[in-house]
Amino acid sequence: MSHTVIQLDTNASADSYGAEAKQRVGFFTDTSLCIGCKACEVACKEWNGVPASPGAFTGESYDNTGALGANSWRHVAFIEQRRPLSVEESGPGSLVHAAALEDLRSRSAIQPRIEDGFRWLMSSDVCKHCSEAACLDVCPTGALFRTEFGTVVVQEDVCNGCGYCIPACPFGVIDQRSDDGRAWKCTLCYDRLKDDQEPACAQACPTNSIQFGEHGALRARARERVKDLHDQGVLDARLYGEDPGDGVGGFGAFFLLLDEPEVYGLPPDPLVTTRHLAETWRAAGVAAVVVAGAISSAFLGGRR
Repeated sequence: MSHTVIQLDTNASADSYGAEAKQRVGFFTDTSLCIGCKACEVACKEWNGVPASPGAFTGESYDNTGALGANSWRHVAFIEQRRPLSVEESGPGSLVHAAALEDLRSRSAIQPRIEDGFRWLMSSDVCKHCSEAACLDVCPTGALFRTEFGTVVVQEDVCNGCGYCIPACPFGVIDQRSDDGRAWKCTLCYDRLKDDQEPACAQACPTNSIQFGEHGALRARARERVKDLHDQGVLDARLYGEDPGDGVGGFGAFFLLLDEPEVYGLPPDPLVTTRHLAETWRAAGVAAVVVAGAISSAFLGGRR
């Protein structure tokens, strides 16, 4: 299947970063097209040399990776749902309008797969490459940096394994490897971007569920896709992370979902965990001065 790839713009824009900035790029993951094949997981591991994930049965259906981590930069979630989908039970707030139910059943290219009130929701999760990234704020060594493409990357040769970035991430994306303690996550194939190539996962996706391109164009395409699905009766389709007004300034890698974010294990209202860090440090500084003054006064008073 052909892939839609938007060529990188070498001119800096208002939506880019740094003196050497290029047009911001990212991912639009359309979960309505995901078939759960895991080609993205395999391609990511092969290109980036990511160690194999545990192969034991997890008890979570076909979801053997379980979550994003140091050894799983792409995670394909398999979510099983049983819900009434008959014509009589489908209403305006359900997955589909009653009139569109049979049409939806016949569209094999549209997720979810529907059979006897059972459906699969499949989604390939990845680092969000936040516009306002808390992990950048807390890194003491500069190992985490914003690239000229607007993405967020960890330099493994600079990371000292302090782990501050791990609790700072509102999505639990960043993780440490047990053998060396350093932090690892998706780089959006930074090395490939520098050679004007699309990331390995997007190139490997057989259904174009993972779409790579210029960030602004992806957002416009995503909004149009939601409109198309709504017109087809898929009323639960919604965008997650596309809005730059959200708690992290919008995602560099955003999603079209077919249910609430919580169903996919995603926070409904992610926030930059370091947003009030400056105020906190100022308050701590003032408190320290006050305490030091009180101790000094007590000491001097005691001497008198």
